[in-house]
Amino acid sequence: MSVPTTIKCDCEGDALKLGWAATPHFCPGSSTVKVSLEDDTPGGGTMTGSIDGLERFDSPGKGRGLRVTRAFKVGELLFSCPAYTHVLSVRERGCYCEFCFTRKEGLARCGKCRKAFYCNAKCQKADWAMHKLECSAMMAFGENWCPSEMTRLVARILAKKKTQKERCGSEKILPVGEMQSHVEDVDNDKREMNEADIAGLHRFYSKHVEFPDHKDLLTLFSQVACNGFTIEDDELSHLGTAVYPDVALVNHSCLPSVIVTYNGTLAEVRAVQDMKTGDEVLISYIDLLYPTDDRNNRLRESYYFTCDCQECKSKSQDKTKLKVRKRSDPIEPEVINNMVRYARKTIREFRAVKTPPSELLEICQQSLEEMGAVFEDSNVYMLHMMYQAMGVCLYMQDVDGAIRYGEKILKPYGKIYPPYSLNVSSMYLKLGRLYMGMERHSLGYDSFIHVWGKKNKDFMH
Repeated sequence: MSVPTTIKCDCEGDALKLGWAATPHFCPGSSTVKVSLEDDTPGGGTMTGSIDGLERFDSPGKGRGLRVTRAFKVGELLFSCPAYTHVLSVRERGCYCEFCFTRKEGLARCGKCRKAFYCNAKCQKADWAMHKLECSAMMAFGENWCPSEMTRLVARILAKKKTQKERCGSEKILPVGEMQSHVEDVDNDKREMNEADIAGLHRFYSKHVEFPDHKDLLTLFSQVACNGFTIEDDELSHLGTAVYPDVALVNHSCLPSVIVTYNGTLAEVRAVQDMKTGDEVLISYIDLLYPTDDRNNRLRESYYFTCDCQECKSKSQDKTKLKVRKRSDPIEPEVINNMVRYARKTIREFRAVKTPPSELLEICQQSLEEMGAVFEDSNVYMLHMMYQAMGVCLYMQDVDGAIRYGEKILKPYGKIYPPYSLNVSSMYLKLGRLYMGMERHSLGYDSFIHVWGKKNKDFMH
C-alpha cells in the first residue's frame, strides 16, 4: 500500500521550518511559590492546584519554573494540557477541523461563511463561541479579511476571558493573565508589528470583542509572542497557534529534559531523559541544530535572555556543527569566518525573499556551491540550505530531488540533535512517506521503523 506524501513547503519564507516554533516560550517572573492541590469539583471555586508529579518553583536565575516531585523515565508522559484557546492556520482550512485539528476528507463546511470546516455538528457547535468572532466578518470583508494569526489568537483570548468564571484546565498552575510579557523589552520593530496587529484587531473584531485599553493590549500581544505555541503535525509543519499557560512555565535549556508533542490541540509533555525527584523540567525553545552563538542570538531576539546551560558554556558541539573541509593546506580562519557570515546572511535573506520556487531552488543550489568550497556537507549551514532545497523540491513535485537532499541531511541530523529529537524523527517520517510513494517499500519500512519501532512493523497493513 503506498503512502501519500504530505510534506508541505512554505516557499514564501521558511520552506519546511526547522522546528523553532514547536516549543513553549520563556516565562521568567518574580518570586514564586509551590501551589497546593485543591479539588477541581464543579462549584468548588476557581480551578487551582498542582499537577500530579510536578510543582511550580523559583528556578535560580530563571524565575518561575516547573520541577518533578517523583522520578520519570524516558518516554513517560509528565502531563498533558488542553489549549486555553487555539486557532487553525488559514492555510489549513479545508484539510483540518477548526475545533479539534483532525485531518480528514469530507469535512463539513460552515453554512454561513463557507470558510471554516468541521468533523461534524458536535465540533462545529463546540467551536461556535470562537468562530462567531470571525464568521460574519469574513463574509463582510471578503478577500480583504486578513488579520494575522497572532491577532486571531488574541481576539479569542479576549473573548474567553470575558465569559470565563473560573480558571480552566490549562491554568492549574499558571493563570493566563500571569504569563510573562517582556513588554518593557520589546524593540521598536516589534512594537510596530504589535501596533499593526492591534489595528487589525479593531478593524476585524470590534463587533464581537470588547477591548481593554491600549497599554493592556500591548501587554497581551507581548504575552502571546513570548508564550504562544505553534501546533505542528508529525512532520513539523505548521497547523495553527495556541496558548498553554501551564506549559509556558517550562524553562529553556539546550540540553532539554522534555519535548512537547500534540494530540490534536492537546499538548503532551514527555521526558527525553530519565528524571529524578527535584529535577527541573526543561525544553528547548529554539532549533538546536545551530551553534552556540546562533542559538543565543535567537534567544535574545525572541525571548530576551541568554542560555547558560552546560552546552552553551562548553560549546562542545560547535566544532562538529561548523565542520570545514580538510585540505593539505588548511583553510585560513578569516576565510572560515567570512563564510559563516555569508551563510548567516543567506539564511536571513532566504526567509524574506518572495520569488518563484524555481528561483528559490537556484538560490539554494548557489549557496550550497559557495559554502561547499569551505564547509563539509555535515556543516549545519549546509544542512539548513539542503532542508530548504528539499522543501522547494517537494513544492515543485520533484520527489527524486527531495529524496536526494533528505538522504544527505539524515545522518548528520542523527549526530547533531539530542536523543529523541522530533527533528530527526520527522525527517525519517518524511523520507519514509516519499519512499513509499515512489514504491521503494523496503527503504520506506526501514524509515518508519526508526520512528515507530520494530514492534509496529505491521502499521502499513
